[in-house]
Amino acid sequence: MPHTLVDNSKLWENVLVEIELAVSKANFSTWFKGTYISKQEDGVVFVSVPNAFVKDWLNNKYHNTILKILRNFSEQVRALEYIVTKDDGKKREVLDSHKPSITQSNTELPLHDFYINKDDNLNPKYTFDNFVVGPFNELAHAAAQAVIRKPGVTYNPFFVYGNTGLGKTHLTQAIGNHIKNTHPGKKVYYMTSEKFTIEYMNAVSINSQKVNQFKERYRKYDVLIVDDIQFFAGKDKSQEELFHLFNSLYENNKQIIFSSDKHPNFIPNLEERLKSRFGAGMIVDIPNPDMESRLAILRSKTLQNNVPISPEALEYLASSVEGSIRELEGILNSVICQFQLKNVELGLNEIKNLIKNSIKPKKSVAIKDVVKIIANFYQIEEESIYDKTRKKEVVKPRQVIMFLLREDFSISYPSIGEKLGGRDHTTVIHSCEKIKEGLKTNNILAQEIAEIRTMLL
Repeated sequence: MPHTLVDNSKLWENVLVEIELAVSKANFSTWFKGTYISKQEDGVVFVSVPNAFVKDWLNNKYHNTILKILRNFSEQVRALEYIVTKDDGKKREVLDSHKPSITQSNTELPLHDFYINKDDNLNPKYTFDNFVVGPFNELAHAAAQAVIRKPGVTYNPFFVYGNTGLGKTHLTQAIGNHIKNTHPGKKVYYMTSEKFTIEYMNAVSINSQKVNQFKERYRKYDVLIVDDIQFFAGKDKSQEELFHLFNSLYENNKQIIFSSDKHPNFIPNLEERLKSRFGAGMIVDIPNPDMESRLAILRSKTLQNNVPISPEALEYLASSVEGSIRELEGILNSVICQFQLKNVELGLNEIKNLIKNSIKPKKSVAIKDVVKIIANFYQIEEESIYDKTRKKEVVKPRQVIMFLLREDFSISYPSIGEKLGGRDHTTVIHSCEKIKEGLKTNNILAQEIAEIRTMLL
């Protein structure tokens, strides 16, 4: 049954409480003041906003967050729409024909394509077609392609990890959507670890029959995708239930897919038997995107939104934002909104001024501190890194140091060579390329660098 108007008021009040905790006071006041739920129809929540600018900003910047919070409070919610209303609450036309709008883009998906399917929790917008592949995620993408060719056989389980906002959810849901569309008979389901834990604890609190129903429900799926595995840390009962569920699915050749913000071996208070199960298939890392990949992502997004941004400006954005894809898209959305308001292409200086307060300062580091941390990690003497020795136990740590100084701290090749024993910049380039190539096939190396990066934060 749909919510009544009173329920709508209470529902939006609850949503705003959650949002206020997640955003700055200024952002909350700017974008959420004067908003309310005007109605619900067939699982679609219509949120009234004061103007078209707020509508586009919420749609581009906060849409997924709002929808997720709404669905936490009401499982009936399938989609979210924004309508511009006057102060008296009467709906008015939102599009101005002489102004470009993100919602007018030729690539806009039909309304039903934004629905999250309540039967499998998959969002249809997450596909391989709009997944931008670059050097930073090509291994994860290749492994995902192997999974969809032979679900339940190749790379089972498939475990992908990396920092927030790097495309893990997009990749895992793209697998689910592809299998669902190419194998209509297979049952696919996506869920978060938090939801799994809450449902299990609720079942336990009622009776054994509810627990059995819970067990049977998840054993019927052919593909199970579980997001944010790190949430299981320290939850012994939930881990035990996940362990038995894993065994049941695995023994019946059902595909299991996990994601996490870190390698399972580095998730605290996670049972060793679960770590062993996760390692039985394929574990792959998605690191921060490199410059080339950031530029490709920006180009793709500007084409999707039909927004003209000069190559010079795109390169500036790609070089300035070194964080997650989500952060990169957030900065780009600011530029797109300004373009929409002014209806003219923004110059490089305008873009620099627009995003100057949004860009995080680049990490600074003392090279000797990096050398110390990595030398200790590989249990070698710090001095050996600077020596001319070619001992195998020293060469690899030295190459890792060069790679991280270049990739994570953007130190020039000549500077790295000079600081590490007066080496030629070509030696540094060779070392960086060797580590970069090794990361594509060597899971142990990838795991080591992931752990070292956590030490350098």
